[in-house]
Amino acid sequence: MLDDATPTIGPIAGLGAIDCDVHPRLPVTADLLPYFDAYWREQAPYRNIDRLELTGHPVSLPPYRREGAANGTAAEIASGLLDPNGLSAAILTLVNGTQALYDPYMADAFCQATNRWLAAEYLDADPRLRAALVVPFQHPEAAAEEIRRHADDRRFVAVVALAMGERPLGQRANWPIYRAAAESGFALSIQSGNVYRHAPTQAGFPSYLVEERTHMAQAAASQTMSLLSEGVMTEFPDMKIVMAGTGATWIFGMSWRVAKDWRGARVETPWIRESPEKILERQLRLTVGPFDAPSDMDPVLVDVIGSPDMLLYSSDYPHAHAGPAGAWPRALPEDLAPALARTNPQETYPRLEV
Repeated sequence: MLDDATPTIGPIAGLGAIDCDVHPRLPVTADLLPYFDAYWREQAPYRNIDRLELTGHPVSLPPYRREGAANGTAAEIASGLLDPNGLSAAILTLVNGTQALYDPYMADAFCQATNRWLAAEYLDADPRLRAALVVPFQHPEAAAEEIRRHADDRRFVAVVALAMGERPLGQRANWPIYRAAAESGFALSIQSGNVYRHAPTQAGFPSYLVEERTHMAQAAASQTMSLLSEGVMTEFPDMKIVMAGTGATWIFGMSWRVAKDWRGARVETPWIRESPEKILERQLRLTVGPFDAPSDMDPVLVDVIGSPDMLLYSSDYPHAHAGPAGAWPRALPEDLAPALARTNPQETYPRLEV
């Protein structure tokens, strides 16, 4: 049953926790102009491009914005999240429309400018902040170049992808991105944004928000299957894949199903040389903010998911969830806090230095 009791910070206090999913504000053109080259400094205002907010991730509207967290600047993140919870680090993930642009060259320009803006406005402002790179999946070669361009800046620890993008993430067209990421120790952070190139469900377009929110877990499962089946997980075994903001309870049904069906169809995927759930347990990670299980769930839940090693502490700040920012999920045993908030993030993000 659902539990409406308010969660609390609980076991996070005093740990020096690492928050694996925090969202900065979306930049507007005026923010990015100093970081464009001369051509795009002229073109962005001329084309009247301003705030690239995804329809499928409308962060300016409830429930994406908790009360009192309106601006999302580095100072506001510090006062609203880092300081009250005593966090040692927080990983910023910007989810906006750069990966939805049809023009691959425009997408590349906006990604480059956005990453420079993140570094200047957030990473330089607070030493506790880290970030995920925004790269143009529309232009994999340029995305790989952007990753290598930032390889020496270890404040960038991951690469952002959208769960509902233009194509399955595991397909070979994206492999230059993963090769560049793996070479420099970046994780892949998959967020639940949607570019609406396709219907958000396998049955078509839904009518209501509750349908679309529920089906985000379907997108996470689909991309997990793509990355596994196409061979990304076996080709790049050191690159952890983080499903952020999608919950965690979807994974055990999917992993049981793929372990069963793979046995009958494995001739098609000879690169999968062991039962798939073992690969998933080794490489897939799930953030726990928000966590989609009731507090009276049997403690065996974590074992059914796969392992506590697969879970990462996160607040999903500043999105609006029950309790204070960064509250510990009531469904999870409190004795897991040191692993989820310290050990697991450090093992998931090799570039993370705290």
